[in-house]
Amino acid sequence: MDDPPSWIAEFTVTPKEFAAHLDAIADSGLTPVTISALADHLAGLAPLPARPVLLTFDDGFADLPGPTAETLAERAMPATAYLTTGAITPGGRSLLPPAPMMTLDRAADLESAGMEIGSHTVTHAQLDTLSTRDLAHELRDSKAVLEDALGHPVRHLAYPHGYNSGKVRSLSARAGYETATAVRHALSSDRDERYRIARLIVRQSHTVADVRAWLAGRGARIAPYRDGPKTVAWRWYRRGRALVRGPEFAG
Repeated sequence: MDDPPSWIAEFTVTPKEFAAHLDAIADSGLTPVTISALADHLAGLAPLPARPVLLTFDDGFADLPGPTAETLAERAMPATAYLTTGAITPGGRSLLPPAPMMTLDRAADLESAGMEIGSHTVTHAQLDTLSTRDLAHELRDSKAVLEDALGHPVRHLAYPHGYNSGKVRSLSARAGYETATAVRHALSSDRDERYRIARLIVRQSHTVADVRAWLAGRGARIAPYRDGPKTVAWRWYRRGRALVRGPEFAG
């Protein structure tokens, strides 16, 4: 977007910058793949290209089935879109602040444009702070809504803002997901965890040079690695706050 809502601006790039990032990927010689290709590789079912890259888009903002999908399609670049069903379903409820969102009936258009669809839960809550019942609702209901809309299984999940825990990962597998992506601010690897796949967030401040460095395997740590003390402490703080305030937006 050129003029995003203030709450999401940090994680937004202009259409011109987005095109420059995709051109950097094309120039790098890496091969874009979908999350299913990565899942099959991690499960030992199929090889990946020698130099793969995975492009993911969370939430389901209004630009996704329009200029974003079109810019990707122009370059024949597949990608994966993780959709927050409560934010894109008429009458649905989510914790996302106000922003222009796509609608659920456009999900099939994303697939036609070369995007694979995954779940990003119902409300975009901090999953690692929820009760077992609420967590199961977030995981299962979002999956069911997308499967009804698309007419086929939805195999993959992205944790809102990357928040997860051992319990979240276990219930994600039991809900029928084959993978789940976190954030981790790291490059993934052949040894990465199927239910905590590392990703890098592209922020407004990142330059094309930053993207080129990541594509060359520089400028970020490599997953998997154990959660550090600050991550664990932040999780317990958020859990305590959720007991008082209830489910909160993961952002």
